[in-house]
Amino acid sequence: MKLSKDEVLKILPHRDPMLFVDEVVDVDPMMRVVTKLFIDEKWEIFKGHFPGDPVFPGVLSVEAMAQAVDIMIMTMDKYKGLTPLFMGINDVRFRRRVDPGQTVSCHGEMVKVDDERQIMTARCRMILDETEETAAEAEIVIAMR
Repeated sequence: MKLSKDEVLKILPHRDPMLFVDEVVDVDPMMRVVTKLFIDEKWEIFKGHFPGDPVFPGVLSVEAMAQAVDIMIMTMDKYKGLTPLFMGINDVRFRRRVDPGQTVSCHGEMVKVDDERQIMTARCRMILDETEETAAEAEIVIAMR
């Protein structure tokens, strides 16, 4: 299943400047997801991170991966309309620099579901589309409330 940005806005509670999903290339609810994000050089964050040598912050790479996981969860009927809460990150690694003007894909795969507590754990990778290199990877833990 593919989703446009307008469809993403109907699912995620995030809005600019904290929305880091431009489109969903593929999603199989509670199984896997692939999202796309264009890193726009006009974003305010680049005025301070870092002047003269802008770099997409690692913490925002993690947020983009978490939002991909949110999509994977929130496309399941029983989680529609709930709020995804970022519960934790495990084994995060930053492998490549992400620069303004690049497009990245976030690939997520569910690894653990605790239905009783509504807590899910997914493994996610951020890939630089141009080179197909892994820029970041982490295990993302989300709780639905």
